[in-house]
Amino acid sequence: MISYKSSKNILKKGVIKIKDEKIKSINSLNRVSSSNIYSTINYPTGDNAAFDGFAINSKDTKNIKKKSNQKFKIIGSIAAGVKPFKKKISKFNAVEIMTGAIMPKGFDTIIPIEQIVFFPNKENAKYILVNKKITKYNHVRFKGSDYKKGELVVKKNTIIQPNHILALKSLGIKDIKVKKKINILFFSTGNEISNSDKIPDWKVRNSNNHYIKNLDQNFLFNFKNGGILKDNHEKLFKSKITKMLKSSTDIIITSGAVSAGKFDFVPSVIKSFKLSNYFKSVAIRPGKPILFAKIRGKQKAIFGLPGNPMSSAACFRFFVYPYIQYIFGLNEEKPFKAILKRNFFKKKNFTRFAKSKLNTTKNGKIEVEVLQGQESFRIKSFVKSNIWALLPSGKSNFKKGEIVDCFFPNQSNSTLL
Repeated sequence: MISYKSSKNILKKGVIKIKDEKIKSINSLNRVSSSNIYSTINYPTGDNAAFDGFAINSKDTKNIKKKSNQKFKIIGSIAAGVKPFKKKISKFNAVEIMTGAIMPKGFDTIIPIEQIVFFPNKENAKYILVNKKITKYNHVRFKGSDYKKGELVVKKNTIIQPNHILALKSLGIKDIKVKKKINILFFSTGNEISNSDKIPDWKVRNSNNHYIKNLDQNFLFNFKNGGILKDNHEKLFKSKITKMLKSSTDIIITSGAVSAGKFDFVPSVIKSFKLSNYFKSVAIRPGKPILFAKIRGKQKAIFGLPGNPMSSAACFRFFVYPYIQYIFGLNEEKPFKAILKRNFFKKKNFTRFAKSKLNTTKNGKIEVEVLQGQESFRIKSFVKSNIWALLPSGKSNFKKGEIVDCFFPNQSNSTLL
């Protein structure tokens, strides 16, 4: 049995390589950029209005005295989305302009519509009246003031989020290079596992596969259900691995049959292949029997997760997902920090993944409560939880008020922090 820290080092050394692909930027949600993405244009693409109002030349207000009105002749109107205004202009001209419209040549400032005085009246306006000096560039958004051509928009190895897609679309970046999604083939194991809704007391509904399948969008993989392997399916499992070596599958994940029982065939089958990286059993709770292996000379890997629902969920979150991050070259996921609400005790030499509840106190502090019902078969406490608290090895007693590391169960911290 090895430590959690040692197991993660093996995962880092056993990373498989995946290829890049080009996709439409509008379809890139939760994909990982494989290169830096730069703006190909200046944005805004031209000087434009930040307010509805009237554009004038600020020089024409230079000699306006206080409490005296200067008439500015209205010579036209410009809406957003139309070609730039090209009329010949003279001194004391004004043009009505809408937010987003390109500033016409000869005008350099905008008076907001709320400040406009019309003459002779609003309904029959021929002029606007200006009674003070107006400074240059009021309410003007300049070309390239947000993004300049060649400026970095998205860094390499970034998980693309909706705000990135908004920027990419706004800048006219149609196609981007991303890492190919990882293809996961998942097997449940055991004669007790059933896909039926109505089952006798000695059967167990097949839930682990559905839980992991529904993480695919947030955790960057494609999921394929391989079905249920029965207790005597050693040869079948071996043939599935052999086929996987020639397929587009990147990772096989099994749930169950990974411990040391009579029908726990997963470790022996996996060890029959040539492996370059391997561990079996980690000093963690829940999920101690977990197994990892990388096939020697192949860009393929296998995880054997325990069968208990919470062990399977915890091991996916704290082993499989970090491994996916390593494959994509992402930065190490940072924990969310919270104050422990109550004392907690665990075995000193084990890392504990605790089903927990994150709350905000009346004075604005974020605290985490380790819930009752930490056994690996208990689902109710997982439903009540909204965070995993990670309590490291080397310590038994965690006291109220201590700062502990937290990880969201169904989404990467990397996309939220």
